[in-house]
Amino acid sequence: MLRSVILAASRSSRIERLVETAPFTRDVVRRFVAGTATDDALRATRQLVADGLAVSIDHLGEDTVTGEQAIAVRDAYLALLGRLAEAGLTPATEVSVKLSALGQRFDERLARDNVRAICAAAEAAGTTVTLDMEDHTTTDSTLDILTELRKDFPGTGAVLQAYLRRTEADCRDLATAGSRVRLCKGAYKEPESVAYQSTQEVDKSYVRCMNILLSGAGYPMLATHDPRLIAIAEDRSRWFDRGPDEFEFQMLYGVRPEEQARLAEAGHTLRVYLPYGTDWYGYLMRRLAERPANVAFFARALVSRG
Repeated sequence: MLRSVILAASRSSRIERLVETAPFTRDVVRRFVAGTATDDALRATRQLVADGLAVSIDHLGEDTVTGEQAIAVRDAYLALLGRLAEAGLTPATEVSVKLSALGQRFDERLARDNVRAICAAAEAAGTTVTLDMEDHTTTDSTLDILTELRKDFPGTGAVLQAYLRRTEADCRDLATAGSRVRLCKGAYKEPESVAYQSTQEVDKSYVRCMNILLSGAGYPMLATHDPRLIAIAEDRSRWFDRGPDEFEFQMLYGVRPEEQARLAEAGHTLRVYLPYGTDWYGYLMRRLAERPANVAFFARALVSRG
């Protein structure tokens, strides 16, 4: 119920204005978002890499409705990748891209051209791109674009969401040699016809999908903060004889930093998903929906005066 309320709030312009104008919102947002500018992303990335962590940077923005906005997002990624290369932060740092931010919902050809330019820039910078997954209506389009991109940029990563009923089949299709696949639970409100609704069902699906990926020939990227799922992943990786360089864990910036450090110190690759940009509201609300325990932190910060 709480998750549904938060996701509804993520689409409310009135609540967005309230959150944006709250006196202590900035401090709360900084826990989960690097900042609004490229310099902010670089600063946070330097610190994470210095701490022995890998990074995937997301330039926030998925409500693109014009070609000009899509081009601006593309150009932001091109500039970011150039800066990352100049700073020596690649290949430890890659970028995550939402195709909707590049025009997917109104001009798929434009989105394809834009993401191809980003992939080329990433290759020149010595790193790669992962295509973020969004709501289920874009899944087929995103996977089609992924297949096309991998012809020229085979390191392009995919994201699959365990709460979708189709994902086990998608895992089998993508668990191939050289295939980088991030497995997450999913953060959009989806109908029961396409997605599991209960936490227990989603968790069981996550484990089934994890087993498919770990037993396959690809490179699984296990994105979860759930202690039980992390423990299962550590056990399953040993069962499938996965060395520490044959899969990785991923977590969100600002969430469970102590666990991030523990996994890295244990020899695992731990990649931090690092968002930045001005369009942080929808992202923040979906993160709260994924992990409702964060709501208490957010609420305390909004009302605290000390």
